[in-house]
Amino acid sequence: MNPRPCRAVPGLLGLFLSFVAGTGTAGATVDEAILRHGEEVYGRCLACHSVEGNRTGPQHCGLFGRRAGTAPGFDGYSPAMRASGIVWNGETLDRFLADPLAVVPMTFMTYAGVPDPADRAALIAWLAEATRPGGSCHLSD
Repeated sequence: MNPRPCRAVPGLLGLFLSFVAGTGTAGATVDEAILRHGEEVYGRCLACHSVEGNRTGPQHCGLFGRRAGTAPGFDGYSPAMRASGIVWNGETLDRFLADPLAVVPMTFMTYAGVPDPADRAALIAWLAEATRPGGSCHLSD
């Protein structure tokens, strides 16, 4: 998979994706309103996911830098997700969340995605903050 470069995303959205991909300016912060919006968007995910523990879908704690299909204690991944080779970062999440079934055909995740780029950017920014192990979340066993 060739990740789409952040520079392909216009304006402020590109800045947020750059930040959450770990390529932004040192000390960069994301506006609190963006983080609140991202948490609201995450509400769409709560039927299957949580930050702290596995549900129908895997926990999101420790998401950034983790290889897809390897959340601790979660064994419900599709063979397609396990074989995807994706490592989660701002760019891969942006692409996947835009259209999960196009990025990983045959994934068990049947959610249609987050089509609005601003919603995705806010969600990814919030996930970057909320899913840091040792910060606000703790990995399940």
